[in-house]
Amino acid sequence: MKRIFTSILLSVICLWSAFAQQPYFSTEELPDLIQCLPAPPEKGSPAFKYDVQRYKWGKAQRKNPERATMARKDAVWSYEALLNELSVPFGHEISPEGTPELWKLITTSLVTTDQMRVAPKAYYHRTRPFVYFKEKAFLEDDAQFSGEGSYPSGHTMRSWTAALILAEVNPAAADAIYARAWECGISRVISGAHWQSDVDVTRLAAGIGYSRLQTSPAFRTQMALAQEEFRRLASPDQGGREHFVKISDVIPDVILEIRYYSTHNFVGQRIDGYLAPTAMITRQAADSLKVVSDELKARGYRLKIYDAYRPQCAVDHFVRWAADVPDTLMKRYFYPDVDKSRLFELEFIMEKSGHTRGSTVDLTLFDMDAEKDVDMGGPFDWFGEESHPDYTGVTPEQYANRMILRDAMLRHGFKPLDSEWWHFTLKNEPFPDTYFNFPVF
Repeated sequence: MKRIFTSILLSVICLWSAFAQQPYFSTEELPDLIQCLPAPPEKGSPAFKYDVQRYKWGKAQRKNPERATMARKDAVWSYEALLNELSVPFGHEISPEGTPELWKLITTSLVTTDQMRVAPKAYYHRTRPFVYFKEKAFLEDDAQFSGEGSYPSGHTMRSWTAALILAEVNPAAADAIYARAWECGISRVISGAHWQSDVDVTRLAAGIGYSRLQTSPAFRTQMALAQEEFRRLASPDQGGREHFVKISDVIPDVILEIRYYSTHNFVGQRIDGYLAPTAMITRQAADSLKVVSDELKARGYRLKIYDAYRPQCAVDHFVRWAADVPDTLMKRYFYPDVDKSRLFELEFIMEKSGHTRGSTVDLTLFDMDAEKDVDMGGPFDWFGEESHPDYTGVTPEQYANRMILRDAMLRHGFKPLDSEWWHFTLKNEPFPDTYFNFPVF
């Protein structure tokens, strides 16, 4: 009864959305996917055997906590949930309040293209994988769709269409946008809600719908408004990237462990503005860091970078997280002895960061002979006095290791931070008063 009610409620919401936003085309004006797409693979065919193989692969992926969490997020059937996920690679929060023109463009486009999947779903009425194998749905969000055809995938249709639109608005972030939208489709295989062939053909269907949208004058007008909105959003604080380089381009053998691109950080999720696991820094800071690297390499060490340039939107993400006091997911790993409500007071989190000026780097040493990180007596981003460079609680060897890094950095133009052994800023930084906001890409 609960599932029936939920399905009815979802149908009402979808109908309300369709009437609330006039689509760019009616159903009759859109391409007929039954005519455009091939039929689903027949049982026993090589393609179907591959579908079964991928279903088993997806079940195995559920054991990965990080990937299972992503699949849960990607199963939520709402524009808000989808665009919240795509905001990260896009580089800016997408919302009705913050980006009204972009929000209107995407949601109206999705209202339009959502119509295309209805006919083939009913025509083929393909059994969903978890139903076919008589298994319980992995996700509650998917259980309610057990009686609905799986071909094509509605979630994949939405995510790939949204990605195509976002990449047109912000071409610089296209690679990251497509990569995240691709994973949205893979999430549907992992959850067992769709066969791999459902997902594959739906990306083609999304491209067909996107090409039809391009022929709508109303769509093109709204696209222009969204692009202009994005240009305003990206200026002036998004300028200046021409003064930056990737550290790996200057120091080819540098080791990158960009924590804020991963979920292994004090927030527990990828941080806004990190579109790729790269480290960017001003040309001047990179040149000085190269000299440091050359000196330490002669002594058997390589540099490992945790973070360098950090966009302001990432700092804003930290501030929002710190204000959400109940969120203590990563507390035991990074701040077990600190009351989260005091993070601002203790200045572990601040509204501005030297990293955002582009000449600050967080780093450690990698011992080439031992083939492991040098023991610094404390982890990166630990909130506590143990992180102070001169902390007396470390062993003599750990203290000496800290000084090897510190002395080399000081000799070549960097100044340290007295509360973090890993943090250094170029003394003569070229942009001492500028806080940049273009994404790390």
